[in-house]
Parts: sequence; structure tokens; C-alpha cells
Amino acid sequence: MTFEALKPQVETIISSTIITRDEKLLQICQLLEKNIAHYNWVGFYFKNGDKDELKLGPYVGAPTDHTIIPFGKGICGQVAVSNQNFVVPDVAAQDNYIACSITVKAEIVIPIFVNGENIGQIDIDSNTPDPFTQADERFLEFVCNKVSELL
Repeated sequence: MTFEALKPQVETIISSTIITRDEKLLQICQLLEKNIAHYNWVGFYFKNGDKDELKLGPYVGAPTDHTIIPFGKGICGQVAVSNQNFVVPDVAAQDNYIACSITVKAEIVIPIFVNGENIGQIDIDSNTPDPFTQADERFLEFVCNKVSELL
């Protein structure tokens, strides 16, 4: 399914009035993981109160021990500090990568902003080497913008 075809489905999930915020986030994870072949783990991390760390939110994929990530650590922790998208074509080439699974080859992390503040991010792991394009980045920016409406 194309990114353009997924956008209305993301909007429908976001606008639902019968499910909770976390159920919406989980449905978005499920939608992306199911419909985009190179999205093998899809999850959200959010700033953990006023601590300089991220806390794992809803996700789909293999279980992870990385439920808390300090700012600056790993790709997610770096995005929490830089406020910039981070595309990693080859996780083995990254010095500050936190390995979640030996099958992961690439990662993309896009921050979520509310009122100009980075409050979280979507994190996607892929078992395919170098799969992420600018189209992935633009689509995930759209998703994060829509998610920011919930927060």
C-alpha cells in the first residue's frame, strides 16, 4: 500500500472518538507494520515527565528491553536532543546504536512536536538494509504531525 493510501487511514484512527490515545497509537503502529514491508518494528517513545529520558509507548514488533532510553543514548536518545530526523541506513555503522535485535539492519526516527517542543518520536526498525527513502521521511513526518494533535 502506498503512503498516500495510508494517510486517510491514519487520519481516521486519529479522529476516532471511541478509543483511547494509546489505542490510537497502537493502531497506527499496526497499520504501518502491516502495510509497509520494510517496517518490521514500529513504536512510539515519549519524554518521561521532566526527566531527560524517553519512555516506550505503544509499539508492534519483537519485545524490547529498551523501555527507558536516556537522552543522547542510541538513535532515539540522539533525536530527543537534536530535534532532527535521523535515518540510519546501516545500524552496524553507527557508534551510538542500541541493538534491539540482531535482525535489525536499519532504523528511522522522526520527532513529534507539540507547540514547538519535542515530546516524543516514532521509531521504526527494518530488517532490510538501507530501505528508507525521503518518501518514508515525509510520510512519517505526516504521521507525527497527526499524532501531535492527540497530545
